[in-house]
Amino acid sequence: MSSISLISIVDDDESVRESLEGLLKSVGFRVEAFASAGDFLNSSALRATDCLILDVRMPGMGGPELQGKLIASQHSIPIIFITAHGDEAVRARVLGDGAVDCLLKPFNEDVLLSAVQAALGQTEAESESVSEKEENDAPVRPVAAKQ
Repeated sequence: MSSISLISIVDDDESVRESLEGLLKSVGFRVEAFASAGDFLNSSALRATDCLILDVRMPGMGGPELQGKLIASQHSIPIIFITAHGDEAVRARVLGDGAVDCLLKPFNEDVLLSAVQAALGQTEAESESVSEKEENDAPVRPVAAKQ
């Protein structure tokens, strides 16, 4: 990737936002943090985000609702959910809807960073497959035979 990836964090807990922001910046990512799903949706970061770390339960619009809005508006941002509530039905639903992972708070920094790398790898793989498709769809030009 030619530019530094932007990781957006949406969590109503300020201490979680600050600690995740510090961790991600310390390993070289650009980070934007938001206190609500609405703040994220109304930000310029929406189109620039390479990976979204999203709390499941928040006042107003929760993480799964935001995921649904992103899917409906065709914003394909890899999402890592974080939650303090071990609700297996919600976990299964968000993963079934395409989330990269759903981590139970508190989680190990290495587990989060691995999930972020997986999410970014998914993004790179999607762009590579688009490039390969474009190459495969390009007209075939005959190569002149050496004489």
